[in-house]
Amino acid sequence: MNVGIIGGTGKMGRLFAGVFERAGHDVQVCGRTTPVSCRELAGKCDLIMVSVPIRDTVEVIRSIAPQLSPDQVFCDLTSLKIEPVKAMMESAASVIGIHPMFGPGVPTLRGQTIVVTPARCTKEILHSLLSIFERDGATITISTPEEHDRIMALVQGLTHSVTLIVADTMRRLSVTPEETAPFMSPVYQIEMGLVGRLLSQDPDLYGDMLRLNPYVPPVLAACAESLAELREIVSASDAGGFSDLFGRNALHFGSYCDRAAAETDFLIRAMVNRS
Repeated sequence: MNVGIIGGTGKMGRLFAGVFERAGHDVQVCGRTTPVSCRELAGKCDLIMVSVPIRDTVEVIRSIAPQLSPDQVFCDLTSLKIEPVKAMMESAASVIGIHPMFGPGVPTLRGQTIVVTPARCTKEILHSLLSIFERDGATITISTPEEHDRIMALVQGLTHSVTLIVADTMRRLSVTPEETAPFMSPVYQIEMGLVGRLLSQDPDLYGDMLRLNPYVPPVLAACAESLAELREIVSASDAGGFSDLFGRNALHFGSYCDRAAAETDFLIRAMVNRS
């Protein structure tokens, strides 16, 4: 199979180029600095995969969609799925949306999750593509574009927003991580690691995840309501109200609480042993 990766000179594109090459497929890439154009590459490959920034994805897809034929497969690697899949459906090709739930720094797909949103393809085509990822060790989650973006509003939108809010709150209070270091608990150290990791990366990537997902605003509205309730309870020194809030959430999380405690205990022990 001839695989063409548009944006394949980027980190994620190079990662997936390696995946296909290890599976024995011929891979060609195009990008801003390559002599071959996106349209040229799309016209001669069996599978075309778009790996460009979120804000550019739909435009790139639409620029090549008209020239694709029914015997080609059209994919993308975007963190959002509704609009990219809709744009790919304007082509005549088979359409499969793909979202790697990891960054390009992983050496292989082993132990990593890939969310797949098949929109128009045969079972044979889907199985052929997924087997390449599974052979490299990935775990596959099948979803629809709508379900994907709704869940991503929590997995990415809420998580990254809260992490950014922690950083912004410390900035507003003029407190640095270094000042808190002598007082760090293991859990706080993990939290600061997540904050620092987020802030060390590309703000456009995270901004696009939040701004372009239509499900994020209502999630952040619910988050604001939750914070307002907690603030009211703490301000009133309402012990009963806090216990009620805590208990409702513990009940909602159920048995996951015990599993999460065990997993984070493992992380804490690893941190202690490393030091």
